[in-house]
Amino acid sequence: MRRPGAAAHRRPAAGRVLPLAAAGQRAAAVGPVGHDPGRQPVCDRRWPVIDTVFLDAGGVLCHPSWTRVADTLVRHGAQVTPAALGAAEQRATHQLDQAAVIGATDDRSRGWLYFNLVLQHAGVTQNAGTDAALAELRDYHRVENLWEQVEPDVEPALAALRARGLRLVVVSNANGRLRHLFDRLQLTRWFDHLLDSHEWGVEKPDPRLFRLALEHAQADPARTVHVGDLYHVDVIGARRAGLRDGVLFDLADLYSGVDCPRVGSFAGLVEWLDQARGNQS
Repeated sequence: MRRPGAAAHRRPAAGRVLPLAAAGQRAAAVGPVGHDPGRQPVCDRRWPVIDTVFLDAGGVLCHPSWTRVADTLVRHGAQVTPAALGAAEQRATHQLDQAAVIGATDDRSRGWLYFNLVLQHAGVTQNAGTDAALAELRDYHRVENLWEQVEPDVEPALAALRARGLRLVVVSNANGRLRHLFDRLQLTRWFDHLLDSHEWGVEKPDPRLFRLALEHAQADPARTVHVGDLYHVDVIGARRAGLRDGVLFDLADLYSGVDCPRVGSFAGLVEWLDQARGNQS
């Protein structure tokens, strides 16, 4: 299950493109995030112009409703606010994004480990009450999907990318309800294709899901980038599939040591794509 997101967390300033650890070079990573040597810079003039953008769903296009999560926890005896959960989300995501965890778990088990980490970082003591709350939220997620919060900057950015003639494709580890969710959130109209891992029996970072997306979109991998919030799932998976690169969606600026492009907002993503495509024109 993908992690939920919320209106409660604060986004970085609009238009912020986050720097590589060392300008113009692939830098050694800091902490648990690995280094992927031998990569050409994504804006290298030897590459063809980017014309396709893959985007992750949970953690990028939509987030959990922390209001719903907090209300459910409070009904079961916990003391927590949506703001506290939202503030804890990015730290939990960063802690979860370790090669050892990604390699040893599937997306469903990572999803509930993620919730446990969010509660831990929000200072919520886990007990029978929180277990009951999470079970209730799990039941809701099976039917409707908890990742039902869309930030106000998402659709203007998608409109801007479409206006630039870019092909947009969602590539998500989901639960078989991705299209239902995007229809409900009125996001489907922006995308050429939606790939839900549950429907294909394979999930990121397995390169096969990215290759299926390339096939459906009839896209050239050298002209395609993938935007996601987990280095070991999104960036490494995209690279293994032969895509141009992965772009890390780093809302809280926690990945300063990674060897891939980073953006801190949707306005920053549009700006980065304009720069990357302009540098190659």
